[in-house]
Amino acid sequence: MDKILILNTGGTFNKRYNPLKGELEVPQDGIAVESILRYCTNTSYELLNIIHKDSLEMSEEDRELIVKTIQASSAKRVLIVHGTDTMDVTATFLALHVKDKIITLTGAMVPFSIDTIEATANFMMALGDLHVREKNGVYLAMHGAVASHGTIYKNRSKGIFELC
Repeated sequence: MDKILILNTGGTFNKRYNPLKGELEVPQDGIAVESILRYCTNTSYELLNIIHKDSLEMSEEDRELIVKTIQASSAKRVLIVHGTDTMDVTATFLALHVKDKIITLTGAMVPFSIDTIEATANFMMALGDLHVREKNGVYLAMHGAVASHGTIYKNRSKGIFELC
């Protein structure tokens, strides 16, 4: 299996409680993703922590950085840890600008630092899918489903992702 490029952009997935501020914040590190990757001994990967933001704070420039980072990599398969609020916006942007890669975005509704289960399950599902997927495109892996972007959405009233 070729190397998988893993881009960590922040989001709730990575948030940790800051006792000095009394709030959850996106740290300037990749501890959550690195904790999961300790168990991925059969996967060749490169992890880049490129953006440290809640997805509601992501800008067009941030999305352009994601595209440039993907295009600069020789990896054909890309996993992006992203905030769930604008995951669909970034997925659509990527689909317009990257045609020759398999890209899967994932995230979490609950921070890894609070409950490791959802974040780990979503990440491992995305990683497993990347191991076997052959068709280029942009996909979302959330809550037991992996689907092409635009066919899975965040149901805000239920607090889960569902297929359209």
